[in-house]
Amino acid sequence: MTATSSLKPAVLLLADGTVHHGKAFGKIGTTSGEICFNTGMTGYQEVFTDPSYFGQVLIMNSVHIGNYGVMDCDVESDSVKIRGLIGRNLEKQFSRKQAKGSLDEYLKANNIVCIESVDTRSLVAHVRTKGAMNCIISSEIREVEKLKVELAKVPSMDGLELASAVSTENEYELGDTKSEIKIAVLDYGVKQHILQCMVDRGAHVRVYPAKTSFEKLKAFNPNGYFLSNGPGDPAPMDYAVATVKEILKEKKPLFGICLGHQLLALANDIPTFKMHHGHRGLNHPVKNIITGRCEITTQNHGFGVDPNAVRKAKNIEITHVNLNDDSIEGIRVKDKPAFSVQYHPESTPGPHDSRYLFDDFIEMIRNNN
Repeated sequence: MTATSSLKPAVLLLADGTVHHGKAFGKIGTTSGEICFNTGMTGYQEVFTDPSYFGQVLIMNSVHIGNYGVMDCDVESDSVKIRGLIGRNLEKQFSRKQAKGSLDEYLKANNIVCIESVDTRSLVAHVRTKGAMNCIISSEIREVEKLKVELAKVPSMDGLELASAVSTENEYELGDTKSEIKIAVLDYGVKQHILQCMVDRGAHVRVYPAKTSFEKLKAFNPNGYFLSNGPGDPAPMDYAVATVKEILKEKKPLFGICLGHQLLALANDIPTFKMHHGHRGLNHPVKNIITGRCEITTQNHGFGVDPNAVRKAKNIEITHVNLNDDSIEGIRVKDKPAFSVQYHPESTPGPHDSRYLFDDFIEMIRNNN
């Protein structure tokens, strides 16, 4: 390839027929998935490596992305998980001394097709109005009619089970193996900084593949269980719901984040639903109903729990609500030591207002022994 990617044109086509023309960045090729947007101004590498974005093409709202390069310590998983990237200005040059390389090199190494020079403000406003939908980016196919044919082949995120696709294939452990606090983690797409938040509080965590049986989890003799974040629709995850029900019967502390929150709801017969365009960013206001305090939170989810069903459930207490749209951000099971939140308290990237939830989980484990 003689021409650099920045000199090549690229096309973005949405399922509703909307077309944007721009320039190629990253790998030259074609990619597709559900379009979504993130409002964060920093932390792009953490966002790109978050397994919850698997299967999605991401719009970054901030005008300049890539200007501080990439570093190994900023990753949340072993590879970039987004399917594609859309930006106004995706930068090859970077200014951070500690950076190991440029965003362009990083995305090429991870085979990520991108488009820049797009009016992202207009595009985000369109998605907010019309809702999430599938899209396709190509820097090799210029004809829109051909792209329409390829886009029609992309499955809807609604009903798509993706957690098992990003889960670890093998068990692994972190933290002090002699710790009195042992936590079994079900990996549906866990972020590494979530695990680190538990390890930093003295826990010994063992991470299991998504479809691990309850019997195998129990053999570890954990003091508590953790349900991770992850991509896709929680509704078809019958295997996970069945495991959560078994965990609840044991009455040991259970904490769920994001997809884990939705699975805890499903295990208590509370349905989930696909949101219009989801919550993704670092500045979502959430009120803690128990303390009355507001938290600025990091979020990344396209599904939520049914608010009417939650309010009718006799054994469920609502602990957190979103102040933008009144969606359910946290629940607690009244007769069991189990709770969950829809947002990301590890907050990488984002404010650390919600990290107390890890303290609450550790304290719950200590009090339950």
